[in-house]
Amino acid sequence: MTADPSATRGRVAPQGDGDPRDTAVTDLPAAVLWDMDGTLVDSEPFWIQAEIELVRSFGRTWTVEDGMSLIGKDMSASAAALRARGVDLPTEEIGRRLSTVVARQVVDRPVWRPGARELLDDLAGRGVPQALVTSSPRVVADAVTDLLAGAPFAASVALEDVTTPKPAPEPYETAARLLGVPIRDCVALEDSLSGLRAAVASGAVTIAIPHVVALPADAGATIWPTLEGRGARDLAAVAAVVRRRGAAPAGPGRSAR
Repeated sequence: MTADPSATRGRVAPQGDGDPRDTAVTDLPAAVLWDMDGTLVDSEPFWIQAEIELVRSFGRTWTVEDGMSLIGKDMSASAAALRARGVDLPTEEIGRRLSTVVARQVVDRPVWRPGARELLDDLAGRGVPQALVTSSPRVVADAVTDLLAGAPFAASVALEDVTTPKPAPEPYETAARLLGVPIRDCVALEDSLSGLRAAVASGAVTIAIPHVVALPADAGATIWPTLEGRGARDLAAVAAVVRRRGAAPAGPGRSAR
């Protein structure tokens, strides 16, 4: 962790010295910053089901379509929508109830996005630092990271660690500070428009992997249909193209879940 007081929020995991096989590699990203929900793990169905059950407990109805409308929204906006549907609880309690259910479901029935685990392992094997950057609460972030063998994330940034969540760039900027690397030398992986805007606004080279919600082609990111078959060298190739253009692409700047 750096000495900068603004970098004290978030978590840094103890790390070894990296893989000596890659000490001479200079074209790989300085770090890779992962969104969680929808990019690393397919947890959006868990969030939607938790919302359905919460609204039902107040005698009202919430549909899958309603839940999809909240993808990429911060918890304040999500809670407001749920209260409008009859959930008579403050934002903090809504967040606590939803995240408790989702964390349990993630542990019981983890569903990894195609290619995500393989890319994690490839990056770790090459000694590339990685961070988890999510606007889900810490309890959900920790539930996911605890499932991963070898502790691939050197740092993690969750909802409680920032003042302004996605689509603001603060979560990605915080992750880069925790890793001690320039944000413009990082590659960010995202699946929602809100998260995409956060990553692009931070200055990171951004790769979008659309999942539940389609993403615009002009949002300032490289779009891949999947992470399946992708490795560290593919990320490096995207970053090299962006560098040749002279700058990270500019684009529009439940917090993206």
